[in-house]
Amino acid sequence: MMKTVCGLDCGECGLLEKGECGGCNQTNGRPFGGSCMLAECCKRKGCENCGRAFEASCKLKEQLIREFNALGIEDMQEVCDLNALHGAYVNLQYTLPGGKQIQIWDDDRIYLGNELCKRNSNRCYGLTADENYLLVCEYGAGGSDAEIVVYKRRG
Repeated sequence: MMKTVCGLDCGECGLLEKGECGGCNQTNGRPFGGSCMLAECCKRKGCENCGRAFEASCKLKEQLIREFNALGIEDMQEVCDLNALHGAYVNLQYTLPGGKQIQIWDDDRIYLGNELCKRNSNRCYGLTADENYLLVCEYGAGGSDAEIVVYKRRG
């Protein structure tokens, strides 16, 4: 098990095995060069479990789950868990109404998020959050045809 600032077990991550991850403790919570939400929270001692139990009880994760569920997206399942996600995996490209293409997240950061199936559809919802924003997008297989559903500043 790789020791991380938040207590998450990164030992089976393929990016670690390939040497793409610089390691959490070795990089002071910046394994890909960008900051990690969990490491930053734990450095500030965001809850009594910081550094020991991200999987068990994390106030940051619990707060974000409440915020995602409060959005009230009609055909989205209830959010019950969030995962640490490398920005390169969740930084989808969106086309704005004028045709300009944008990306919202930083490929080198670690965010909290999840993927949920859209009810009665073959599309998915991708949820991602950082310290300041919540993003819910909808997309097809492999992140294709991504559309922003909600992009909102947090409380």
